[in-house]
Amino acid sequence: MALISDSAAAEVREAFGAVGTAMITPFSEDGTIDYAVVESTAAHLVDLGNDQLVVSGTTGESPTTSDEEKTRLLEVVVGAVGDRARIIAGVGTNDTAHSVELARAAAAAGAHGLLVVTPYYSKPPQAAIAAHMRTVADATELPVMLYDIPGRSGVPISTETLLELGEHPRILAVKDAKGDLAASARVMSESPLAYYSGEDALNLPLMACGAVGIVSVVGHVSADRFASMVAAVEGNDLDSARRIAAELAPLVDAVMNHMPGVVAVKAALELQGVIPTRATRMPLLPASDEQVEHVRAQLKRSGYLQ
Repeated sequence: MALISDSAAAEVREAFGAVGTAMITPFSEDGTIDYAVVESTAAHLVDLGNDQLVVSGTTGESPTTSDEEKTRLLEVVVGAVGDRARIIAGVGTNDTAHSVELARAAAAAGAHGLLVVTPYYSKPPQAAIAAHMRTVADATELPVMLYDIPGRSGVPISTETLLELGEHPRILAVKDAKGDLAASARVMSESPLAYYSGEDALNLPLMACGAVGIVSVVGHVSADRFASMVAAVEGNDLDSARRIAAELAPLVDAVMNHMPGVVAVKAALELQGVIPTRATRMPLLPASDEQVEHVRAQLKRSGYLQ
């Protein structure tokens, strides 16, 4: 269904995969990273159907992990599943020099690609956003996926800026959480950029517009059915894709709309026995007992918990 050519879509999927999850960072109760659980969680997610994992995205609580921890997380995940999935390093910050440092460290740690979010809080103008993205892309030889999420960054990447950035030889894709399907469709029709849905509620609509895959939060739980949905769209079986999207809608709502996604997903994985604790680092707090019960109900309803 991608508007880019089949060969170009295949090239991008070779770089980034098709079904991705922005992976949590498992912590122990004392707040340290549990690297053994990082390894087992990565393996679980790939076994579930993910062929891409984003390490140190915001769902991985990247604002509260150190640069040294980010490097070790990458090394552990690459070592665990790097032969079975594309490992993408979240390196975006609101400091270009720091993002360049993280990009180079990620390349040295074995990452297969980079995810670069719009610089947040400072609300740079479009020319500055473009300069930031090009500078990070020029820092390594890795392929780059832009992350457009104005609800968190405070400023969108405009259509004109995306079209400009699509001319860079290493900027290949966009993780789209803008919620503007018309704008996304225009970029896909006028640019070589490949699109990935970065908003689980819009996975099917964006794929119907031409996206080549997803980068999910709910994929921690439902990557198997998301993979079936992606395959159905690719095979022009929209009836099956719609059925899967409808079946997963209550779970998507439970994970994404009632608490931070990482909080809900950690509760879900603890309930499933994938991780031993739903601990987070402040300023996030782990799910309350009431929130856990809300997640439990939807996991059972969707067939992901007995």
